[in-house]
Amino acid sequence: MSIAQTMTGDFHADLKTLLPRLRIYALSLTRDRDRADDLVQETVVKSLAGRHSFRPGTNFAAWLFRIQRNEFISGLRRQRPTVPLDDAIANKLSHAPAQESGLIMREFTSAFRHLAGCQREALLLAVLEGWSYQQIAELSGVSVGTVKSRVSRGRATLRHLLIGDESAEHDTIHDTAVDDADTRAIGGFAVASAMVA
Repeated sequence: MSIAQTMTGDFHADLKTLLPRLRIYALSLTRDRDRADDLVQETVVKSLAGRHSFRPGTNFAAWLFRIQRNEFISGLRRQRPTVPLDDAIANKLSHAPAQESGLIMREFTSAFRHLAGCQREALLLAVLEGWSYQQIAELSGVSVGTVKSRVSRGRATLRHLLIGDESAEHDTIHDTAVDDADTRAIGGFAVASAMVA
């Protein structure tokens, strides 16, 4: 069942239902928890202010994700340089997971950071959200073939980085628009497995 089919038609209820997905998408764009929370808040405010522009019967989730993506791009344009938190202090503020799944997820998020931003976005929407290539293409403003390529290259790169598959295409273009990485809230081991499958 698609996201569009699960919507109730109640603007506020549907918006509330999509908040977790908006946060996951925000994390994929910003790679920082605080910035992701800010981006979700900005998206909600913009969607409420522009509520009259949503056409009932159309894909509400896609409309919200487009607002969020546009807000992220606008934020990059007005972003000023920031000083990163010292690694030593950051490491003292959190404890590394002791479970094996935590180690696997840490390896996955480390590999995930090496993907280009467009590949992260395509993988998250295709694998985690279950969007069709057509829906992702419409959101991103690119062709379906480009989306398929991004998903394929993203999976090949993750496979290469995680299991050393030499037959996988090694494409580790870094997204230079953002430089602080924390995507641990994306999901669990199942997400990692699905993305490299």
